[in-house]
Amino acid sequence: MAARGVRLWVRTEPFLVGALARPARPARLTPHYLRKAAAYARARADQGCFPRLRWPCWRHIACGKLQLSRDIAWLYFELFRGLLGPAPPLRLRWAETEAACASAEELERERSKLSVDTLQFLLFLYVQQLHKVSLRRSLLGDEWPSPRTKSLSLSGKSAGGNKNWNDQEHLAFVQSHLLDMLELLLEPEQLSASSHSSSSSLVSYEAVCALSLLLEGTVSTSRTVWPLHELALRQPCHGHNGYSKVARAFSLGKLESWLRSCLTANPLGMSVCLKAGKKLAWAQQVEGTTRRAKIACSARVVAEVAPMVIMSQVYRQTLAKSSDTLVGAHIRIHRCNESFIYLLSPLRSVTIEKCRNSTFVLGPVETSVHVQSCDSIRVIVVCHRLSLSSTSGCTFHTLTPTQPLILSGNQAVSFAPFHTHYPMLEDHMAQVGLATLPNYWDSPMLVCRDSGDTNVFRLLPPSEFYTFVVPFEMDGDTTETPGGLPHEYQEALSQREHKVQLWQRTVKEAGLTRDQRKQFQTLVENKFYEWLVQTGNRQQLDSLVPPAVGSKQAAG
Repeated sequence: MAARGVRLWVRTEPFLVGALARPARPARLTPHYLRKAAAYARARADQGCFPRLRWPCWRHIACGKLQLSRDIAWLYFELFRGLLGPAPPLRLRWAETEAACASAEELERERSKLSVDTLQFLLFLYVQQLHKVSLRRSLLGDEWPSPRTKSLSLSGKSAGGNKNWNDQEHLAFVQSHLLDMLELLLEPEQLSASSHSSSSSLVSYEAVCALSLLLEGTVSTSRTVWPLHELALRQPCHGHNGYSKVARAFSLGKLESWLRSCLTANPLGMSVCLKAGKKLAWAQQVEGTTRRAKIACSARVVAEVAPMVIMSQVYRQTLAKSSDTLVGAHIRIHRCNESFIYLLSPLRSVTIEKCRNSTFVLGPVETSVHVQSCDSIRVIVVCHRLSLSSTSGCTFHTLTPTQPLILSGNQAVSFAPFHTHYPMLEDHMAQVGLATLPNYWDSPMLVCRDSGDTNVFRLLPPSEFYTFVVPFEMDGDTTETPGGLPHEYQEALSQREHKVQLWQRTVKEAGLTRDQRKQFQTLVENKFYEWLVQTGNRQQLDSLVPPAVGSKQAAG
C-alpha cells in the first residue's frame, strides 16, 4: 500500500444527484442492454455517437433499441448534463435559447446541437441500477450488491436510509459491479464473442477518464483531491495498475485489482459528516418535548467537493438561515415536523425526507430537490429539478426549467406557481444558473405509473392561491416574485384585493360611532385570531418572536 500511496473513494454526486430514486424503465438499463448500446455507439462514431453522443443519436438508441419513450430519453440526457454542468452562465444561455423556441420542432433542433461524453453517460445509466431490487438475487449471484449496510442516523444509530445519501451503499455498489462497469467501457476488440473480457483485455486511458465520473482520491496524506485518471497515471502506480505507456492502456486484471485495493470509505461523505461533522446550534429546544433538533455540517475540506448540511428533528419552530455554510451545499432535511424552515442561500441539492406538517422555503437549488415519504408539507423553491416519491397531501410552489418528476407512491399532490421573494433571490438565481423562463411548474411527468393516472396530482385552483411573504429583512434588490405570476393567479389576487377595498369602503361609509368601531375592531381581531389558530399560522407568528439573549440561534 505504501508503494502505491493512493486512496480512492466513490464520489457522492453521481449517486446523490444523478441516480433517480425510482428509475424509469430500469429493466432496460441492465448491463446486457447497456453493453449492446455501447457497441452500437462505438460502431457509429462517424454518425455522432462516439466519443461524444449527440442528442439525436441517443434518442434513436433509447427509443429504437431500449424501448424508452422520448420524454424518458430526454430526462436521462438532461439529468446527466445537469450533473456535470454546464457552468451557470451557460445554463442561463441555454435557458434563453429554450425559452425562445416557438415550437416543438424548433426546440428539437436546438437540442440536436447538444452532446455528452459517451462513456461517462453509459456509466451514468448504469448507476440508475442503484435502487434495483432483484427477487432473483440468489440465482444471479453477485449481479446486485451484497447485503446492504445500513446508514447512520444523526444519533449515530443504524437506520434504513435513502440510498442516494448512503455512501456505504455507493461503495458496495461499485465494489459489486466494478468488473461489469469496466467491461462496459472496453473497446469491441477487447471483448469476447459473449461481450465479456478476457485475461488479455486492455482498458483504454479514455475509459479510465470516464470512470473518474465515479471515483476520486488522494495521494498519501495530501488533502488535494484528484480524479481517478490523474492518480492512475502516477509512475509509482504503473506496476500495480498495469499501465503501459506504449499501448496507452491498462491491463484489465491489474487495474481492477488496484482499484479494489485502493477503494475505501468516502472521507467527505455523509457517514463522516454524521460522525465527525461540525454540530450547528441553529435550532431551539422546544419545551415540553424530548425531541432535540440535530444539525451537522461537513467541513469545506476542498473547493472541488460540495459540503453537506444534515438537519433532523426540528420540531414546532421557525428556523431561518442565510449562511456561507449553506452556499453550494447538499442539504438533507429529515424528520422535521410542524415547523417553518427558511434556508435562503444558493444550494447545490436538497432532500426532504419523512417530514410532516411543515413549510420549507429554499434558496435557488442548482441541481435537484427530492421529496420522499412526506405528509402535508409545503415546499417553495426555484430549482433545476423537482422529484417526488411516496408523498401525501403536499403542495409545491416552484419555478423550474424542467418537468417535475412524479415517481412512485404519491397521493394528492398539488402544484402551484412560485409566489414569493426575498431581497437576494435574483442574485442567488444567477449564481446557480436559473432563469425565470422556461418554467414547467405546471407540466409534471408521471415517471412511475404505479400510483395511477393523472389523478395523483392537481394544479392548485386560483381560488385557493395566496402569495407568501418571507418575514425577514435582508440586503438585496429583489422586490417582487421573479417572472411574475400566471395571469389567472394574478387575476384571482386582484379580485380578492378588490373585494377587500370594497369592504373597507363599506366600513368607512357606515357611519359607526366610536364605541361601534371599537366593538367592530374587537370582533375582527377575534375572528382573525381564530383563523390564525385554525390554519396553524399562530404557531409561525409565535415562533418569529426573537428568542431570549441567552438562547439565540448560533450564527452559521
